[in-house]
Amino acid sequence: MRSTALVKGFRQSAPYVNAHRGKTMVIMLGGEAFTDSNFDNIINDIALLHSLGVRIVLVYGARPQINANLAKHQCESSYHKGVRITNENALGMAMQAAGQLQLAITARLSMSLRNTPMQGTQLNVASGNFIIAQPLGVDDGIDYCHSGKVRRIDHAAINRMLDMGSIVLLGPIASSVTGESFNLMYEDVATQVAIRLKAYKLIGFCSEQGILDNENHVIPELFPTCAEKIVQDIEAQHDTENGHSSGTFRFLRGAISACRAGVPRCHLVSYKADGALLQELFSFDGIGTQIVMASAEQTRNADIHDIGGILDLIHPLEEQGILVRRSREQLEQEIYQFTIIEKDSLIIGCAALYPYIDDKMAEMACVAIHPDYRDGDRGALLLNHMRQQAKQKGITKLFVLTTHSLHWFREQGFEEVGVESLPMAKQGLYNYQRKSKILVLKV
Repeated sequence: MRSTALVKGFRQSAPYVNAHRGKTMVIMLGGEAFTDSNFDNIINDIALLHSLGVRIVLVYGARPQINANLAKHQCESSYHKGVRITNENALGMAMQAAGQLQLAITARLSMSLRNTPMQGTQLNVASGNFIIAQPLGVDDGIDYCHSGKVRRIDHAAINRMLDMGSIVLLGPIASSVTGESFNLMYEDVATQVAIRLKAYKLIGFCSEQGILDNENHVIPELFPTCAEKIVQDIEAQHDTENGHSSGTFRFLRGAISACRAGVPRCHLVSYKADGALLQELFSFDGIGTQIVMASAEQTRNADIHDIGGILDLIHPLEEQGILVRRSREQLEQEIYQFTIIEKDSLIIGCAALYPYIDDKMAEMACVAIHPDYRDGDRGALLLNHMRQQAKQKGITKLFVLTTHSLHWFREQGFEEVGVESLPMAKQGLYNYQRKSKILVLKV
């Protein structure tokens, strides 16, 4: 009986459920998401994350709601360098809009009604004076008035709430040590909280599926230096107010700082796509863009701890007769001959190099790529890694024995040869019943 898509998806997500449990994630949700039809699904998915043991700090923004409230009361509010100048009247409008959103989010997270994914659950939402603000002051002769920035974060108190099983909810309004209220940029709050809590992830939302390239394809992974270039392009292409108000810009600015301060990964997904948050966190390839200091996918030499993952990868190919069977004992003896490609602690590719030093030849064997990753160039990546290893050992030729991948190896420059071209020690081990094709590549 074939596994259903549900079973396959559940099995694929299992490693991530274990990896995320007990970790702290800071989620920044801009005010644009609250007016979208997908808002309820996002809140349900956040509650689902909490039920799976994820420690969640939700930081919300209210810029569109504040703008609407200001317009409704015919109260003007200007900007300087992308930051709202919050005078006394604007502060009242901002506090009203942010307060309404806080109550709405708390009410939605408190639901335990039928026909919702979190039926029968009880969530505690903690809000309070976890953030101490200070005024931005005067810049270029412009007084920001009640616009402020983060001065101090009571991260110990936030952690106590998280330890008690609460979702911590933070907004853009915070008080100072003098008892004044200030309007903060929520992305700065989220970034500083993620840094101070040493969060596992910072997650943001925008209208697109993530960062798009010139052909409107999602860029799955960016390093901070590349993200900085995108920020500069956004600043150059848009006026100060609109450019700085985009969800993409706000996320990238925060993600760059967070990554460089030690937050391992920052993810950007769409608030319009149902389930985008879950797909990003619980699938092999995700659905959005992540900003990372080090790539989530790495090629490295295998060690004894990788044996289980390699066996899981090659077993289906052995069952199909594509690879020669290897016992665990054999793999333990040969593990240091292997190179693996690892993504999110999952081994998605492997190959082994067996040198014949006297012949200046080496066999590339047990080449396997996870079925979900065969559309990429990971086979070529392993081959290049093998070639570098072979050169270091003084090897001049690589050879492979294959029954199913003849054309792929030819595409990589291998040429078909006879058994007599193999090292003498290998010729005696050649299985004439298997009739593997033999191909050689000059290193």
